[in-house]
Amino acid sequence: MRTPFLALLFALSLEPVTALAQLPSLTLEQLPRPTMPPGERGPVVPAQVERWRQEAKALEYGDGVKRDEVAAAKLYCRAARYGDAEAQFSLGWMLTNARGIQRNDAEAAHMFAAAAEQGMDQAQNMLARMGGTPLGDPPPCLRPPETDPPVAVAPPPVRGAKPPVSLWASLPLPDRAPAAIVNYVKLLAPEYQLAPALVLAVMAQESNFDPLAESPKKAMGLMQLIPETAARFRVTRITDPSQNIRGGMAYLRWLLAYFEGDVMLALAAYNAGEGAVDRYLGVPPYAETRLYVRKIMAATGGQRLHPFDPKVTGASPMLLRVKAAMQAIQAR
Repeated sequence: MRTPFLALLFALSLEPVTALAQLPSLTLEQLPRPTMPPGERGPVVPAQVERWRQEAKALEYGDGVKRDEVAAAKLYCRAARYGDAEAQFSLGWMLTNARGIQRNDAEAAHMFAAAAEQGMDQAQNMLARMGGTPLGDPPPCLRPPETDPPVAVAPPPVRGAKPPVSLWASLPLPDRAPAAIVNYVKLLAPEYQLAPALVLAVMAQESNFDPLAESPKKAMGLMQLIPETAARFRVTRITDPSQNIRGGMAYLRWLLAYFEGDVMLALAAYNAGEGAVDRYLGVPPYAETRLYVRKIMAATGGQRLHPFDPKVTGASPMLLRVKAAMQAIQAR
């Protein structure tokens, strides 16, 4: 019996691809869905993902074990869903070369795209040879793992109603945060309808409170704004700490409205962009983004919901789609 989350993924999938009867190889859709190794508890750690990829490589090439491409594809699939770029590339290569599994260029393009988005030049070259941006929904091996909790939607505030008691106010603030920054965030927080604990946790992860921080992708300042995001939220001097904080808070407020209070999705979008979250139906399969979300969620006590203002922007079409699929499953 499928779990509700598995059923949701299947409800959102493209039409299944069936294997040609005359071919002995299997399509990726026919492979069993990845399952957690026996005895594991809690979230999957990067070391486990790396072991899956290493085991897959050994099985693919028969390195010290009997060669088994189908088993290799299963393990690559598991690692790919947790953001391993090498596994994504290797599975894409298997799909383009019919290496033990049915050739599927459409799924391979998605695999190469995910690896390319994480900075793998070889994947970018393969994607360019295949015509660029892949079409359609990502395949199951790039969907959020079953260990990811389903979307959580907070109800919009009701005018005149007494606001619910929030745990955000009781969360401790980062010890290393400079007092001047803490006080400024606290002063601005009501204006942007944000919990200071969330803003400071994002800032700690983004810049470690260094106003001069700059990333290789040209993200700058305390909230690590890229020029496009700065312009979008009317930040004229991206290196000015005050404007930088305001721009980052404006973006966080917008993301929380777009994802209807789902903190995990808002954080993933702050790191990878809301387009990536929409495309992958949840936290994208990028190792950096998944680690980023996990660290901030831990720093904020795992609080999944945050109050949001629905007047800021409309809800994500992806979120509405997922909610509709969930309702359909519950109605069965």
